[in-house]
Amino acid sequence: MKLIGSAASPYVRKVRVVMAEKRLDYQFIVEDVWSADTTIASSNPLGKVPCLIMDGSEAMFDSRVIVEYLETLSPVGKLIPQQGRERAEVKTWEALADGVMDAGILLRLEANWAGRADGERSQAWMDRQRAKVDAGIRAMAKGLGDKPFCSGIHLSLSDVAVGCALGWIGFRFPDIDWRGDHPNLNKLYDKLMLRPSFADTAP
Repeated sequence: MKLIGSAASPYVRKVRVVMAEKRLDYQFIVEDVWSADTTIASSNPLGKVPCLIMDGSEAMFDSRVIVEYLETLSPVGKLIPQQGRERAEVKTWEALADGVMDAGILLRLEANWAGRADGERSQAWMDRQRAKVDAGIRAMAKGLGDKPFCSGIHLSLSDVAVGCALGWIGFRFPDIDWRGDHPNLNKLYDKLMLRPSFADTAP
């Protein structure tokens, strides 16, 4: 398998962490989708990463779809419950983490995208996205509480997704002090960073 992505992308990191936890072999191909000479559209018509190229050149994209598929490839490092409320809970955690990343990326693009002049940037839009980031992080902290992991006592995709979101927010928005504001999230992230899957994929 080949994984096309950016080392800084939190969605790509989520897939790379899952692959490491499940001990799956793959080739990582770095791609800058913002570059004028990017070729990502030949694999993903939406022009986004991550994109997984499987044997036979078939492409799969969207991090949620990819990690769902990867879970079926190896019994090692089970991260997603098979059914029921437990599965729905893990996928809801993933949706929350992805939503924080979605809002953060929209905020960053509005503030920094070179295709928009300073006078065209909307502070109201940036404030709206920042509020989503803040609300999402608060929800993570509340949901985690004093548990060792987001969905109980074992590592799951919930923690992978939350860890990737928090790591990216800390990387791109150092002014957001989620570590100081939420000691339980800080403790979780420090614990995740002890795992090679997280340490080796830090942005």
